[in-house]
Amino acid sequence: MRDRGFATYDALWRWSVEDLEGFWAAIWDEFAVGGGYDAVLGSRSMPGAQWFPGAQVNYAERMMRDRDGAQVAIVHRSELRPETAEVSWAQLREDVARCAAGLRRLGVGSGDRVVAYVPNIPEAIVAFLATASIGAIWSSCSPDFGERTVVDRFAQIEPKVLIGVDGYRYGGKDFDRREVVARLRSTLGVEHTVLLSYLQSGRLDGALTWNELLVEGADLQFERVPFDHPLWVLYSSGTTGLPKAIVQGHGGILLEHLKLMHLHLDARPGDRVFWFTTTGWMMWNFLVGVLLTEATILLFDGNPAGEVLWDFAAETQMTCFGTSAAYISACMKHGVEPRGGGRDLDALRAVGSTGSPLAPEGFRWIYDHVGKDTWLFSTSGGTDVCTAFVGGVPILPVYEGELQGRALGAKVEAWDTDGNPLIGEVGELVITEPMPSMPVFFWGDEDGSRYRESYFEMYPGVWRHGDWIEITERGTAVISGRSDSTINRGGIRMGTAEIYRAVLALDEITDALVVDLDGYMPLFVVLREGTQMDEDLERRIAARVREDCSPRHVPNEVRVIAEVPRTLSGKILEVPVKRILMGADPDKAVSRDSLANAKALEPFMALAGAFPATARTAGAR
Repeated sequence: MRDRGFATYDALWRWSVEDLEGFWAAIWDEFAVGGGYDAVLGSRSMPGAQWFPGAQVNYAERMMRDRDGAQVAIVHRSELRPETAEVSWAQLREDVARCAAGLRRLGVGSGDRVVAYVPNIPEAIVAFLATASIGAIWSSCSPDFGERTVVDRFAQIEPKVLIGVDGYRYGGKDFDRREVVARLRSTLGVEHTVLLSYLQSGRLDGALTWNELLVEGADLQFERVPFDHPLWVLYSSGTTGLPKAIVQGHGGILLEHLKLMHLHLDARPGDRVFWFTTTGWMMWNFLVGVLLTEATILLFDGNPAGEVLWDFAAETQMTCFGTSAAYISACMKHGVEPRGGGRDLDALRAVGSTGSPLAPEGFRWIYDHVGKDTWLFSTSGGTDVCTAFVGGVPILPVYEGELQGRALGAKVEAWDTDGNPLIGEVGELVITEPMPSMPVFFWGDEDGSRYRESYFEMYPGVWRHGDWIEITERGTAVISGRSDSTINRGGIRMGTAEIYRAVLALDEITDALVVDLDGYMPLFVVLREGTQMDEDLERRIAARVREDCSPRHVPNEVRVIAEVPRTLSGKILEVPVKRILMGADPDKAVSRDSLANAKALEPFMALAGAFPATARTAGAR
């Protein structure tokens, strides 16, 4: 702000979204990306904006450039590796060089896909950076994911190499994943498979070991690629059909993460930044992006229940504790005391919350139990751009229940259905100017029709994100939840369509509807005629969801209904049902005239308020 002559954050933000060329050129220069370019914006149309034509970059090269090898890059701990350990920049660089050399021996080149079915451990970061250094394309899923869910994602991009973990430990229980990796290898038709020994459960015939991949030392080389060359593929949550394979570019993610981590996250030399996530959530990519700063990142793999993460914070002298609103609610419900037992959290400067809106009582709990001088930043963005649209601004005050401000370079507005901007009222979250990290394309979407339908169908030329947002008079934001259907439990995002595929595979069930009530997830099912709900059927529903989707998406309860409410076009009314169950006026939640079976709403109207607020914070089993 001082450098640009602005007196307020609002003035800085307005410059950043009104002079896109000036702002993003300033980010390029401020954080020394290096190299030249023909223009900042070759085209600003949405979709199809062309950023920095003529530039040649590599995300991994910029991250690993000019590092002090003695400094700590990563601190990590897990249930399988209970002793906290460190990885220096020198060690990280050597491992990335060895991994890149191994991938090249397997024939991996620029544009090839490397997929990983691995937990949140340093080897995942090594494999990603090695893949990016070659100009190959990365994609990852957590080993919590069921086999079909992984195939739905990875099969779309036809990978050359699969890196899989032999197993993992969660909540003290071991899960051997070798058979799943073997079936993934066969189904995906990969040329090579690498098995990472984590659980120490044994080898997999025909697969290289991780040590064999890294056996050969080499100098670390970087393939510089065009600004929009694919860096990784992230996935939407499969709300309607197969998950969207979202491709993001080296340059767009690089600029966005340089801006976000330095300015909004305020990551500084000596900081230790943590976010509880899995490799299947964009927050893992976000956390890796913190390595673009001088801060150290902290990884944890395992069950976060109880006080284990607060112990980890104290032990590592964590400065930023990143988590979810559901985790904060669970801490409140179970009486967790972050500073209990003399736990030293004096280094902890900031707490970040994302995944779903943080309730006002969550704000109060953090300030009462973590510290009155804590910087609490609730943040909201999306996998689609791998960043935050609204959230933390370290120079602004924190207001209970509100996100501090709109992110630099993100022209966020709340619009009504006619496309009119709103202040002080809830509307659709829209982005009216392009951002560099918007998807380059969706994999397999040759004509771009699915991309356009996903974001630009409601307001042509303007990005509609799918969140309800209110921009207040003072410039803060309040997120009211999704205006589409995504369920995020324990860091694993799953679309309702994926849960339905699992549940409807049971012969007894003919239709289903699932909603997430701020951490409490009831499943409503329509039974085949002559069938009754009993304990055996409930167990089989839970087993199917656990196996096909994830253990965290097992419903908290199952209720039988006569029919699922649907629109005239056959779409399930998940969001309106959620709003009704949480107490919204049914007539404001949905237009009855748009329904094929309006009477199907009546059971949900009768259940409004039936789920106590304390139950809604129960989280996944």
